[in-house]
Amino acid sequence: MNTLGRSGVRVTGLGLGAGPLANLYSEVDDEQAHATVTAAWRRGVRYFDTAPHYGLGLSERRLGAALREHPRGDYTVSTKVGRWLEPSAAGGDDLAHGFAVPATHRRVWDFTADGIRRTLEASLARLGLDRVDVVYLHDPDDHAEQAFREGYPALEKLRSEGVVGAIGAGMNQTAMLTRFVRDTDVDVVLCAGRYTLLDQSALTDLLPAARQRGVSVVIGGAFNSGLLADPKPAATYDYAQAPGELIDRALRLKAAAERHGTTLRAAALAFCAAHPAVAGVLVGARSAAEADDCADQFGHATPAALWRELREAGLLPPGAPVPGEDPS
Repeated sequence: MNTLGRSGVRVTGLGLGAGPLANLYSEVDDEQAHATVTAAWRRGVRYFDTAPHYGLGLSERRLGAALREHPRGDYTVSTKVGRWLEPSAAGGDDLAHGFAVPATHRRVWDFTADGIRRTLEASLARLGLDRVDVVYLHDPDDHAEQAFREGYPALEKLRSEGVVGAIGAGMNQTAMLTRFVRDTDVDVVLCAGRYTLLDQSALTDLLPAARQRGVSVVIGGAFNSGLLADPKPAATYDYAQAPGELIDRALRLKAAAERHGTTLRAAALAFCAAHPAVAGVLVGARSAAEADDCADQFGHATPAALWRELREAGLLPPGAPVPGEDPS
């Protein structure tokens, strides 16, 4: 277990991202979602991440139902604020946002103090919990002024009141996350897709700043939404069709991993976890089999010879920490 900054909140090195439980792209029934969380728990996962955005609240409801079987002190839950859900009679589905659920609500951007509290209260109700351990400002890319002026102070107040244990921001970019690390007193940031075997952009700003300031980093999108899980012509990269040059690069990474007796998935997870600023890696799963595979891959050995080959081939920058290497 790793501690998030100075908060005292602890997470397992492998966490379950609960977005896929909310019918991401295709339907998952309640039983399958429950079995996924149960499998992750059986494999030692004790950190679970969700958000109102995921399936218009469905992820929070399903995750809360599955965790209800376990003692509250035995796991860590994070959710997100910045978009509250307003009932809608428009009809249709939510596939435009990636979720195969009825469009019973619409998302409203709101990083005001009132909006933060209202969103968190609704999340607690859906989760069936009286508290969450971590709250992230969710994707404030186009709302920076309000997020820093109102949203962050609201989270800071919630933390001082003991309503939440740790606070931070979750985004798909590094520049604003680095600003949160340098200019605020966040405990943790969630960086999705920007520190992977295909994209090490977080290495230039976010990760050094986090290490210097004692802020923890949780990595999401370790597979870049699919390409590093199964590189093939139809694979996705950052939720869009993967370009040919990245598919070729992923195939080279896969071949190298297999030459050294491991898998690309194992290497992808091990690489993310090796940086000393990283407290945990979130992986999405939509079935018990996928949850078991994630745990298997996370525990799979990745030999030093693999990392030497990747560096020599120019597939990894020389300054990127790798498993088994002294990060200093």
